[in-house]
Amino acid sequence: MLLTLTLLLFCIRLSLGMTSIVMQSQPELWIETNYPQAPWENVTLWCKSPSQISSKFLLLKDKTQMTCIQPSYKTFQVSFSIGALTKSNTGLYRCCYWKETGWSEPSKVLELEAPGQLPKPILWIQSENSPLPGCNVNILCHGWLQDLVFMLFKEGYAEPVDYQVPTGTVAIFSISNMTPESEGVYICRTHILMLPTLWSEPSNPLKLIVAGLLIWNYILNEAIRLSLIVQLIALLLVVLWIRWKYRSLKIREAWLLGTAQGVTMLFIIMALLCCGLCNGVLTEETEIIMPTPKPELWAETNFPLAPWKNLTLWCRSPSGSTKEFVLLKDGTGWIATRPASEQVRAAFPLGALTQSHTGSYHCHSWEEMAVSEPSEALELVGTDILPKPVISASPPIRGRELQIRCKGWLAGMGFALYKEGLQEPVQQLGTVGREAFFTIQRMEDKDEGNYSCRTHTEKRPFKWSEPSEPLELVIKEMYPKPYFKTWASPMVTPGIRVTFNCSTPHEHMSFILYKDGSEIASSDKSWASPGASAAHFLIISVGFGDGGNYSCRYYDFSIWSEPSDSVELVVTEFYPKPTLLAQPGPVVLPGKNVTLQCQGAFQGMRFALLYEGTPVPLQFQSTSGNSADFLLHTIGTEDSGNYSCVYYETTMSNRGSYLSKPIMIWVTDIFPKPRLFAEPGSVVSMGQNVTLWCQGPVHGVGYILHKEREATSVQLWGSTSSDGAFPITNVSGASIGRYTCCYHPDWTSPIKIQPSNTLELIVTGLLPKPSLLAQLGPMVAPGENMTLRCQGELPDSTFVLLKEGSQEPLEQQRPSSYRADFWMPAVRGEDSGIYSCIYYLDSAPFAASNHSDFLEIWVTDKPPKPSLSAWPSTVFKLEKDITLQCRGPLPGVEFILEHDREEAPQQFSDDGDFVINNVEGKGIGNYSCSYRLQAYPDIWSEPSDPLELVGAAGPAAQECTVGNIVRSSLIVVVVVALGIVLAIEWRKWPRLRTRNSEADGRDQTIALEECNQEEPGTDSNSPSSISQATSVELPVPI
Repeated sequence: MLLTLTLLLFCIRLSLGMTSIVMQSQPELWIETNYPQAPWENVTLWCKSPSQISSKFLLLKDKTQMTCIQPSYKTFQVSFSIGALTKSNTGLYRCCYWKETGWSEPSKVLELEAPGQLPKPILWIQSENSPLPGCNVNILCHGWLQDLVFMLFKEGYAEPVDYQVPTGTVAIFSISNMTPESEGVYICRTHILMLPTLWSEPSNPLKLIVAGLLIWNYILNEAIRLSLIVQLIALLLVVLWIRWKYRSLKIREAWLLGTAQGVTMLFIIMALLCCGLCNGVLTEETEIIMPTPKPELWAETNFPLAPWKNLTLWCRSPSGSTKEFVLLKDGTGWIATRPASEQVRAAFPLGALTQSHTGSYHCHSWEEMAVSEPSEALELVGTDILPKPVISASPPIRGRELQIRCKGWLAGMGFALYKEGLQEPVQQLGTVGREAFFTIQRMEDKDEGNYSCRTHTEKRPFKWSEPSEPLELVIKEMYPKPYFKTWASPMVTPGIRVTFNCSTPHEHMSFILYKDGSEIASSDKSWASPGASAAHFLIISVGFGDGGNYSCRYYDFSIWSEPSDSVELVVTEFYPKPTLLAQPGPVVLPGKNVTLQCQGAFQGMRFALLYEGTPVPLQFQSTSGNSADFLLHTIGTEDSGNYSCVYYETTMSNRGSYLSKPIMIWVTDIFPKPRLFAEPGSVVSMGQNVTLWCQGPVHGVGYILHKEREATSVQLWGSTSSDGAFPITNVSGASIGRYTCCYHPDWTSPIKIQPSNTLELIVTGLLPKPSLLAQLGPMVAPGENMTLRCQGELPDSTFVLLKEGSQEPLEQQRPSSYRADFWMPAVRGEDSGIYSCIYYLDSAPFAASNHSDFLEIWVTDKPPKPSLSAWPSTVFKLEKDITLQCRGPLPGVEFILEHDREEAPQQFSDDGDFVINNVEGKGIGNYSCSYRLQAYPDIWSEPSDPLELVGAAGPAAQECTVGNIVRSSLIVVVVVALGIVLAIEWRKWPRLRTRNSEADGRDQTIALEECNQEEPGTDSNSPSSISQATSVELPVPI
């Protein structure tokens, strides 16, 4: 019972609303001074991390300047000395501290103004949502200095509504029992305790709005809270009553235990339902909190033989949102700031290298007040000495290939790999760029040891750099590698959701996710469930800096697994899209080869070939140029489909291009048939312009247009488009006739070519117009037959039926009379529309008459229902009318408005506008409207959806969520069940008392009879008598 009670209390706490505890990562920034009456004489800024010690702190000023402090030991807070406040050091200050995943979010902005002024305080509310009525609200004012007096002002009041003198830098103003009168705009101001005349500028205004003033929702919430408290009290009473019954009764019946168990189970079920409704489903996904992407730092020079004569440092960011770059020296000294270029990089010229330039350099990228991780450190040792390279490698695995990366800092360098204990280099590579990869084909015990690398320039191969820091390679016993994949394509667009799945058949494993060899996330949730272990790592919204090579490992105490196969995540839509061409062409005979050439915009990129329907790219290629050729060998019909390509850079978070325009590859022995059509249509007026389009699914081919009875053909070549346009301007009698088109490939191919459909180009305006009518009327029910009659004026004519929106004629007839009947059987809704007809003489084909008058046809049982809206709103205001606007899809109609309080229709209108007033409250209620065709007054449309008009003092909208309804229903069920249980107990209690009294009476009668049978003179209190009395077995009716 105690467990049930604890569970119920926990769920009630959840139902009433539990404030989630979130560890804040934002640091605190404040001012300290040893001049209380003139704090601007000597200013010191303090930055404090909220929850963990840190090794680095960063002070930011005006988005451009920064100061980094690395204390000798990890601490919670550091100080930044500003000194006397002058114009040069006024501005906006923030601070950050270093976490394991990168820099924290900045602190609140501290604005240092001119000397003689206090910093402007900051005002905010200690809640994410607007306060509810009756709740308590805390308003916080941050004043930046200690020993200040804080005043809270409300708009419209001359005097402060509250004041405080806190010991720290933050004052908390409490507003209890929120009411509508508490709403308004608040500000706070501060002044020094010793100088009450020196006030700060007003803080930012804070507008306080009481949410949830809808009384019904408030009453419902209070009722839920009260009912849960009543249930708790009822549970305690039932538990105490059951325990009392157990102790007071001499006879314990089985039904009592069953009742107690039933009540207990009832509350357990209620508690579980309550927790389920409050908490919802727990997810098993670990969100990846991506640090701001780390930039790349390198050096360039225009003196290859002596690079230290003129050295320029370059910093490049993988994120497209980078605004500025900052170069730091030795971790603390700010050197310079440069804006980001279109290539998201910036140059920092150092000039001739001197002794003052020696030190360790790294750079940061700046993104909207967020600072990236530092780049890898570039160490300038001195003049005439190359910078020290950086060496790295993945964990070695016995029997597997291992790549050791050595990164230099200049372009066109040579590399050498050394092993401790050996004089000569293990491997050497020529000038390959700024970095090189040394390969150990099969890792064995003999390959263990400490490795380092050195670099030299191409022009001076004898001049080596300082060796890198040593890299220790040790083979350890490992578990097999896990299974690692993404639940979508590795080629993703920015903003989408990506989930990585890492799994192993081993139980109770913890997982680590790596990006480009660095740990970025971990998961220990597999300890909670038996069976195979798995972890899901989630990136909610992918950015350009999130691309890269991902892998995972799992571990159990000290034993690790091998790294998984890497997944190359490419974030596209950063660079311009490439062009994809097929050589020799997109139509290929089965069993032949075809080459797909992807042409990009930049050199040194990596290319990937994609096939529609396959999430993983078919092929990858890295080239030094700006194009890649993908060869498809002996393809078959199953290889037909749409192909596309993308290129991306591998050094900066795999930022990729847009996908190329897809190209369709046909594996067949005959070209697919193209389609020929005309825009705006094949029936045009004299002098009008028309374009004949030959369209087919094959890309990269030309098209040829043929006209019947003409020896020459019009050709159009379109090597990059699948559409062939043949414009005909100022159409005349010479333009009419029959046309066809076909493909005209620009390569020699044995594949057969077939012509398109035949198009008849008809010119109107040369004969008198005919008449068109519907025999049964323009409205017909679906499924019925309809006949349209076109009446001309000349014999031996061909009649053509046209429909608006259709590029080609619907039907042609050659009757023997002056008219043609176009029969349309079993019409459907899509047959509705506007029709017309023309005719031309058989002796002069395609020289047609003018169009007949247009005839609109409706295929429907009832006209479609109209829409009803209110202007300006659905709420009546004092002495204001509302206009209801009824709109239908058909012209020439009459509208009618109906009110649910009136039996007869209220108003009629030809334009659909109805003016409603609310005299004596008669205007409120539900309205709907209908319409009828003026030509068919007996056919009415469906009524519109109802629209409710309410008064200004009408009922407020009630907010009742599904969760509240479920909880309310649950409460009613539980209370009714408790009432039934207590009623049953109450009815059984008198019978139990009667039984107990009868048993007590029988015991007393038996005792009297025994006393009467005793001999005179016998002491009733003697031990013998007592033993005799107790030894008698008395039958007691139960």
